[in-house]
Amino acid sequence: MQTPSRHLESGPSADEVVQAARAVAPDLAGRAGETTEGRRVAAENVHLIKQARLHQVLLPRRCGGLELDLHTHLNVVEELAAGCGSTGWCSGVWHAHTWLLGLFARQAQDEFTASTPQAIISAVISPRGEARIVEGGYLLSGFWPFCSGVHHSEWVLLGARLVDERGDPAGEGLLLLPTAEVEIQDDWYVNGLTGTGSNSVSTKDMFVPRHRYLSVPDAVQGNASGVGLHESSLYSSALVPALALFLCGPALGMARHALDFFCGKLPGRVVAYTFNEQQADMPVTHVEVAEAATKIDTARLLLHALVDAMQNYAERGELMPLQQRAKARMDCAYAVRLCMEAAETLFLAGGGAGLSEANPLQVAARDLQAVNMHGLLVQKTNLEMYGRILLGLEPNSPVI
Repeated sequence: MQTPSRHLESGPSADEVVQAARAVAPDLAGRAGETTEGRRVAAENVHLIKQARLHQVLLPRRCGGLELDLHTHLNVVEELAAGCGSTGWCSGVWHAHTWLLGLFARQAQDEFTASTPQAIISAVISPRGEARIVEGGYLLSGFWPFCSGVHHSEWVLLGARLVDERGDPAGEGLLLLPTAEVEIQDDWYVNGLTGTGSNSVSTKDMFVPRHRYLSVPDAVQGNASGVGLHESSLYSSALVPALALFLCGPALGMARHALDFFCGKLPGRVVAYTFNEQQADMPVTHVEVAEAATKIDTARLLLHALVDAMQNYAERGELMPLQQRAKARMDCAYAVRLCMEAAETLFLAGGGAGLSEANPLQVAARDLQAVNMHGLLVQKTNLEMYGRILLGLEPNSPVI
């Protein structure tokens, strides 16, 4: 899939941004151990990303961003994740959150723009908190796990259920607040996506002004107040398909890195407990490599085809139909499963060296298992949802 090539007055072209991501990937790979051991993306990785404006791919141009497209998003994140999976994951979700900023009211976008230059937004989209309606805004309380990349962010987006003065439900949405206003918990001790710093955050009765609230139901229906502020149709993309897509680019890079590493180790490698057979000469190796490569290619084609579909509806100003939105979630879940299967095939074929925690095949397998465990990407849930809709039944999820 070719990256669209177009120059923007505010920055580099899509091709140049992808090339910049490819150029920094070796540096990210060199600090993969530091990122894992620190349980957060290495500071120098973040510096390189900011220096090349790789975190601003989907940030609105009116907010100082590049406002490129979703194909470019996938390509940039794949390149970064091919260097360091955890850095690629954080970059992908940072893209997601700057895209979401484009849906907020003008005042919220302007406030973000006027704050910290080169700001990063972390988020927990799931409505795990409670926002009590008060004069001028909301009092936000809650506990939000899995806030990826939060240590490097200046702002956070947190999902919450609204309640009125009587405590009755009054809606559901996202609230934008400075990272300094939340408490970061030291609880990210995991064996997949270890370097993402996806720590929990919490807050108690923190005031958030009304303009920094985004209604999720309105956004699902394409009625977010910020959509009309932009020249491009990027921010008219269907909400849930976009949120699922933003989680998938890293899987392509992780699996591709596993394939490159496996093939690079093959020359001269003798298979244990054989008559000194060269692994590269064994037919089973040819099948394994071809199968892994084809699964990665298929995943990439699925995701870029989804982008084409999303962009077609957005450019026409049409709401993506329910069945197409369900298919989008299914395609995302299927793509990351293919990437995981590819990496696991190579991991098992890589021999005992893969038992080392730092072995790239093991790292890729662990990280891809973690990606596949994300709530939006659980394959069986998405299979059931899509199958029910194809059969004319009610879906098993409101998040479509």
